[in-house]
Amino acid sequence: MSLRPLASSLVAVVLSFGSLMLGACGPTSNRSCSGSDIDIESDPNNCGSCGNVCSDGFACIDSRCLAGMCQPGKVEACYTGQEGTEDIGPCAGGMRTCEEGGIWSTCEGEVTPAAENCADGIDNNCNGEVDEDTDRDMDGFTTCAGDCCDSTECSKPELVNPGAFDAPGNMVDDDCSGVADDTALLCDQALNSNSTSAMDFAKAIDICQTATATDKKWGVIDGKITLADGTGVPDKEGYSIRPKFGAGALPQGGVSLAIISSGGAAAKGDVLPGYHDWVSYTHTGTNKSAYPADFYAANGNTIPNAPGCSPPTGTTANDPVMLTFRVRVPTNAKSFKLYTNFYSAEFPEWTCSSFNDFFVVLLDSTYAGTPANPTDKNLAFYTPAGSMTKVPVGVNLGHGNTGLFTQCVNGATGCNGMAGTISTCTGTNLLTGTGFDDPNSGSCDSGSLEGGATGWLETRGNVTPGEIITLRIAIWDTSDHSWDSLAIVDGFQWSTEVAQPGTDILIKK
Repeated sequence: MSLRPLASSLVAVVLSFGSLMLGACGPTSNRSCSGSDIDIESDPNNCGSCGNVCSDGFACIDSRCLAGMCQPGKVEACYTGQEGTEDIGPCAGGMRTCEEGGIWSTCEGEVTPAAENCADGIDNNCNGEVDEDTDRDMDGFTTCAGDCCDSTECSKPELVNPGAFDAPGNMVDDDCSGVADDTALLCDQALNSNSTSAMDFAKAIDICQTATATDKKWGVIDGKITLADGTGVPDKEGYSIRPKFGAGALPQGGVSLAIISSGGAAAKGDVLPGYHDWVSYTHTGTNKSAYPADFYAANGNTIPNAPGCSPPTGTTANDPVMLTFRVRVPTNAKSFKLYTNFYSAEFPEWTCSSFNDFFVVLLDSTYAGTPANPTDKNLAFYTPAGSMTKVPVGVNLGHGNTGLFTQCVNGATGCNGMAGTISTCTGTNLLTGTGFDDPNSGSCDSGSLEGGATGWLETRGNVTPGEIITLRIAIWDTSDHSWDSLAIVDGFQWSTEVAQPGTDILIKK
């Protein structure tokens, strides 16, 4: 009898049985590692094979060590409140689950410190006291006066209170409004272009909150529109609120911007007030004043000019306009910035001359830290890299290729002042429709226009948290009443960090 048919039959039976077993149970990921039954698909100490340990920050998923905070399926106790507050008052921990991908879920069921209610008999902030009216963080606000974080409710209680501004992007309700990061305030819509209210101009430059001299919240306390020395009433043609200037200069915050001018505060086609040519218009009424006294004295009773350029003559600010605001600083603010754009018909022919118009942003503050604010209080200046020289914001930024006078036509400058050339002009789109873009071939060369502009600049200053500052923004002509200039101001913002005071080109992020 042959054994081959029998052997073949046995092999067939075995294969058939194996197929049945495989089909019924499927493959298994369990392995015997060091005598223990291990699932190598999910064990971080034996991931894919015995002894393959996943590093910290990795989880074992489908037999591979993948980046993750935890092992999927793991459940553990959790608490995200301030250390030392768990199991105090109503505060209690919860549970979290490691989800697919090795990511922890939120801490379900936990109770963390909240602002003290002061009238419910509960230790809401879990600091061991019930309904206390204290100021533990010494920020000037008590729990019962609206301080939503006086001790245990957040990580930096001294920076969180109703007097703070809501710093963007930190996921903290800095101002205790009930909403974190609610910084997108819009307050400059529906403002009259010919408004004579300084408070409207504060809104136009995006300072959206008001305050009183006695409360503790930040905001504009009061304001006024005057001549350069803080007295009198300027020509109403010299200031306006617009949705844009010309075709290209659009708001840097909100929907409006503020304009002040030693001529007319209008582009072609604008009304209330209307357009005036940039060469010959002279303000009506009281159209001259003294310079700002403190600024003038701090500069040795002269008006500074760019290096190599003759100082302005006389002691009179011609066709001046000044916006003045008294503002209480937020308790968490250390600096501010605003955006400006300076235009002048003095470019190019009167560049670097004694006739140059002046633009200042003067800050009165108690700040005494580093970097220091300017001793003459004017933040509208530029310091070239590697230099200690200050160049005032104005047409003379177009002298010497500073790179901060960019809306213009390259070519000859100063043909009626200090002769030179400029090669850093990048375009004229912000001049379009303003009248500064009119051809003026009788100027320094055949390609010249009626004027030029800096383009958008960023001006910064440092402040003391909670103080009351005075901010004065002014423009005037020196030596004559002709060849006018204009400044746009917009986009005021607070910051929780100190800044380098001064002015630089605005770089969009």
